[in-house]
Amino acid sequence: MRLSQMLFVTLREDPAEAEIPSHKLLLRAGYIRRIGSGIYAYLPLMWRVLKKVSQIVREEMDATGAQECLLPQLQPADLWRESGRWDTYTQAEGIMFALTDRRDTELGLGPTHEEVITTIAKDMIRSYRQLPTHLYQIQTKFRDEIRPRFGLMRGREFIMKDGYSFHTNEESLKKTYQDMAQAYSNMLRRSGLQFRAVDADSGAIGGSGSQEFMVLAEAGEDEVLYTEDGQYAANLEKAVSIPADAETSPFASFEKRETPGTETIEKLCKFFKCSPTQVVKNVLYQAVYDSGITVLVLVSIRGDQDVNQVKLLNELTKLAGNYQGKTILFLTVPDAEAQQKWASKSLPLGYMAPDVADDYIAGSKEVNSKFLRLVDRTAVDLTNFVTGSNESGYHVVGANWGKEFPLPSLAVDVRKAKKGDRAVHNPEQTLQTARGIEVGHIFQLGTKYSQAMGATYTNEQGEEMPLVMGCYGVGVSRLAQSAVEQSYDKDGIIWPVAIAPYHVIISIPNISDAQQVEVAEKLYTELNQSGIETLLDDRDERAGVKFKDADLIGIPYRIVPGRSLKAGKVEVVERATHKSQEIPIDEVNSTLKNWIEAAIK
Repeated sequence: MRLSQMLFVTLREDPAEAEIPSHKLLLRAGYIRRIGSGIYAYLPLMWRVLKKVSQIVREEMDATGAQECLLPQLQPADLWRESGRWDTYTQAEGIMFALTDRRDTELGLGPTHEEVITTIAKDMIRSYRQLPTHLYQIQTKFRDEIRPRFGLMRGREFIMKDGYSFHTNEESLKKTYQDMAQAYSNMLRRSGLQFRAVDADSGAIGGSGSQEFMVLAEAGEDEVLYTEDGQYAANLEKAVSIPADAETSPFASFEKRETPGTETIEKLCKFFKCSPTQVVKNVLYQAVYDSGITVLVLVSIRGDQDVNQVKLLNELTKLAGNYQGKTILFLTVPDAEAQQKWASKSLPLGYMAPDVADDYIAGSKEVNSKFLRLVDRTAVDLTNFVTGSNESGYHVVGANWGKEFPLPSLAVDVRKAKKGDRAVHNPEQTLQTARGIEVGHIFQLGTKYSQAMGATYTNEQGEEMPLVMGCYGVGVSRLAQSAVEQSYDKDGIIWPVAIAPYHVIISIPNISDAQQVEVAEKLYTELNQSGIETLLDDRDERAGVKFKDADLIGIPYRIVPGRSLKAGKVEVVERATHKSQEIPIDEVNSTLKNWIEAAIK
C-alpha cells in the first residue's frame, strides 16, 4: 500500500479523551477514531491488525477441531429469562442493551451467547453419538458499560471470539477445557505477548471453574497475585492465601472502654496501641435479591483484612433460595440515604459489635427483619479481641466468641488476599503482585444452562441427560490494544511482528531524488511479491516527518534508501530497538524474510 493513497492522518498531541498510553497512541497513529462514548471506528491499519489477530485465533481454534459459525447479535429476552439471566444482565449488572420491537417483543443485543447456543443444542443434539461438539464464532459484542474508557479496552461495542462445547460428562469437558487452555496460550504466544494464566471468578457466566488469560501491563485493570515458583496465579477476585498470624492480645479480661474518635481501625489501634490482628471489625452490606427482598449482611472479619466483595457476592448467591431468589441484583455498602429506608434508629457506624441488635431494622415485606451474620475465617479463632460495643464512642476489649458474643453460624472465606501473604500450596512461598489486562476467559459451565433450558441428550442406556457445557472467550479487539499497552516507547507503538499491520515501511527521504524513488519502488514490488507486507511512504513530506510517523505507527522494520545508495545499500532500522544497519539492496529481501520468520515462530 502507498501511504499517499491511504486514509492516513496522525496527531502530534495526545487526545484529551485518552487516559492510558495505548489509547493515546492508537488515536494519534490513526488506527481508531471515536464515534461516540465507547464506540470506535477501526480504520485501515487497525483492521489489518484485527484480521491478523482473528486469523491466529481461528487457526488455533480450528486445530482443536472446533467448528466456526455465526450466531445472531439480536437475542429474544425469553431465552435469557429461561436461563434466569435477564434480570442479572439488564438490572443487576446492567450491561445488556435491551430494546422492544414494533411487536412489543423484548430483545437484547448480545454481550455473550450461552442462551442462543444452548437453544441450538436443545434443538439439534439428540444422542451421545453427536458428542462432544464445539462451536465458535468471531463477531461484534455489545455491553452497556457504565463508564466506557481506555478505548478498545472497555468499549460498548467490541470484537470477540466466543466458543461453546457440549459433552456427555465432566471428564470430556475437562479435556476440551485443557485443550482450550493450551490453544489460548498458543494464541497469546503467537501474538507476541507476555501473559499469565490465572484462576478466576466465574461471575455472571457461572460454572464450576474458570481461568483468565492476562496480558501483563502496568495499565491493567486487574490485579494478579502469583508465586515465584510458578505453581499459583489468580485474579485478585479469586485469590486465596494464608494471612499473617494474629498477634497475642494484650487484653486478659472483658471490659467496655471509652474510645472517642476511633471509628476507623487505624485510629482504634493507635488509641489502644494494639495490632489490627487483635481486632474484629464488623462491616455492613445491603444485598437486594431478584425476589425483591433486601437483606442486611453483617460481616465480622479480622481488623487487618478487607472484604472481597466478589467472594461475598458468591456466598450470598448461594443463600438466594432462603430469600425466594435466584440471584443478587445489587450488593452495596448502605449509605445514609439507603439506611433511611430500613433503619428504625441510627446505627452506631464504626462502633458496631457482632451482635448488633436486629431491632435496628424496620422489617417489612421488602426488607428481611434480621441481620444475616457471617464471620470470615480470619476472625473465628481470635481470643480476647477488640471490637465495637454498639455504642458510639465505645469499644470492648478482651472479648471472646461463645462467651461475650455468639459465633455466627456461617464461617466463610470472604477476605481479600494480598501481596506478602503466604501461599496455600506452599507457605514458604509469598504472593507477588502484577497488573494484567484480561484478554481471555475459559469456563467449565457444567449443566447450569442445559438444566435451566431443557437441553438434553440420550445416553447409551436410553436415559435423557442434561448436556455438560464449556464456554471460552477471547477479546480480539482488546487483545490488539493490549499489545500496544505492553509494547511502546516515547516515539510510539512497537507492534509484535505477527500482528503488525505491515512488516516493513519504506520511507523515501526525498521523492525528488530519482534514484531513491527507483530503489524504493523496486524493493516495494519485490518485498510484496515475496509475501513481506510492505508500506511505501511516497508522500511529499520532509524526511523527519516520515521517520516520526513510521515510529508512531510502529511498523517493525523501516527501510531508508538514502545516503548509503552510493555504496549499493539501504539503511534498515528495527523499530523495537532503533538499531540501524546498512544492507546491500539485493540482500534486503532475504534478510527481512529471515528476520520475520524468526520473529513469528
